Amino acid sequence: MFRGKKYQDSAKLIDSAKLYDPSEALGLVVQTAKAKFDETVEVHIRLGVDSRHADQQVRGAVVLPNGTGKTKKVLVFAKGDKAAEAEAAGAEFVGAEDLVAKIQGENWFGFDVVVATPDMMGLVGRLGKVLGPKGLMPNPKAGTVTMDVKKAIDELKAGKIEYRLDKTNIIHCPLGKASFGAEKLMENYTTLYDAVLKAKPAASKGQYMKSIVVTTTMGPGIKINPAKA
Repeated sequence: MFRGKKYQDSAKLIDSAKLYDPSEALGLVVQTAKAKFDETVEVHIRLGVDSRHADQQVRGAVVLPNGTGKTKKVLVFAKGDKAAEAEAAGAEFVGAEDLVAKIQGENWFGFDVVVATPDMMGLVGRLGKVLGPKGLMPNPKAGTVTMDVKKAIDELKAGKIEYRLDKTNIIHCPLGKASFGAEKLMENYTTLYDAVLKAKPAASKGQYMKSIVVTTTMGPGIKINPAKA
């Protein structure tokens, strides 16, 4: 695969065989962010579990102390007082049947995250086939099915992210923007690392944290020693 000059220059700064300490890796990731826009820093964590088994699922949510650098557009399924609470808390879209019809009829996805009160999940369930594959289905474990709508919105706006295994047993998450600098990225990394560590399933055997790679949107991957936070 052809790589541009900026990528090649960045790659020269990295020892592809080395497992870096997290702080050193995040310092390098900031250094290798060469694009003209503020690149997102991403982390990819491979776990020693089998996501095909229900007792080895790893899923949850955590508020990154420095946010993600992106303001999320929140859609809330709620009625009555809870709809009013969602609007007052700053949700971009609030509704019920009208939003279901818009998503189904117009294939509309002008939002980043979905929150629902428990009584609305029967209605939201109709969207399972379209929201599920996009990772947008509200979930109690992620705190997005709740009666405390204001708290859910406040946390999402503050930088709450959801982590979950994909089919290859890898968690993919944003850590922030390259402009954050290594120190703030490290604070976010430590928070996410600790959350994933605490979420270790009892059924998990052997090495839990298999490998960790950080990268920018356009940059090369940097391997982190998975034993260190």
